[in-house]
Amino acid sequence: MTARQGPHPLPDVTSGEPPASHGEALATLLRNVESVFRGKRETVELAVVALLARGHLLFEDVPGVGKTTLARAIARSLALDFKRVQFTSDMLPSDVIGTTILDSSEARFEFVPGPLFTNVLLADEINRTPPRTQSALLEALNERQVTVDNRTYPLDEPFFVMATQNPHEHHGTYPLPESQMDRFLLRLAIGYPAKEVERELLLTHGHDDPVQKLGVAMDGETLLRLQSKVATVKVAPNLIDYLMRVIELTRESPRLELGVSTRGAIALFRAAQAHALLKGRDFCLPDDIKLLAAPALCHRVSVRAERGRIGREREQANSILREILDSIPIPL
Repeated sequence: MTARQGPHPLPDVTSGEPPASHGEALATLLRNVESVFRGKRETVELAVVALLARGHLLFEDVPGVGKTTLARAIARSLALDFKRVQFTSDMLPSDVIGTTILDSSEARFEFVPGPLFTNVLLADEINRTPPRTQSALLEALNERQVTVDNRTYPLDEPFFVMATQNPHEHHGTYPLPESQMDRFLLRLAIGYPAKEVERELLLTHGHDDPVQKLGVAMDGETLLRLQSKVATVKVAPNLIDYLMRVIELTRESPRLELGVSTRGAIALFRAAQAHALLKGRDFCLPDDIKLLAAPALCHRVSVRAERGRIGREREQANSILREILDSIPIPL
């Protein structure tokens, strides 16, 4: 892992001295990313939550709202390698994972890694690629390794995938199956920026690339330590009962055909721990679970079709989850 120094590094972090605390390092990371991805504090925080929890992000949003900028800003702020793959209908698994070729000079086959071998991968418009290529990512997302010709190759650490899909386009797309959706820790929508932020972007964008000017806010080794620290965040027994009740009610809801799996429950648990760490705590609060419930669970449930309400599954799933959360007393 080789750190990349921006032309304007942050003096309090890139001077070689360790940060005074994990909270200070994370706060610096958030400020650094927000300096180029403006007006979406909650989105930046949730992206860092997924990163800390060693999960992956799925953005379901319209084009042009800053998903690529966010991915590049995170990678540059952490001095991590970044690659972007534009998924298309003719893409093969080997185009992403890599392939084995014959080295004639050595008279042996050699594996040539694909763009998947990086620290931060932006999988753009992942639903435009066929199911065969989509399924080739499952092992990488879940086990951080790939298998080619019966040989297993570990991926770099840290490994973070940010995938995007446009929910408003259906022609020429292949909807992600439940097994693929379940591999993403959180599903987010960025939305359009506030009017004043968009006006500022109109006046400044195009003169230069602000991401190129970012300094390093935290190195990869610090990130790996923070990822390990997430598991030490304490979750009280009554909070575990609260989380489990949320999961149970998704399985019992008459408006849902499919409730949250055990993997989904674990994802919400890890995300809540990561959010607590991001907020400078070594213990979880009910608010951590409530805040993360929708982004961690809405893509893991299947909404029962109702007359006159076909489509808009995301909005319906969010509404049902909010009703479930509101029906459960908050533990004290």
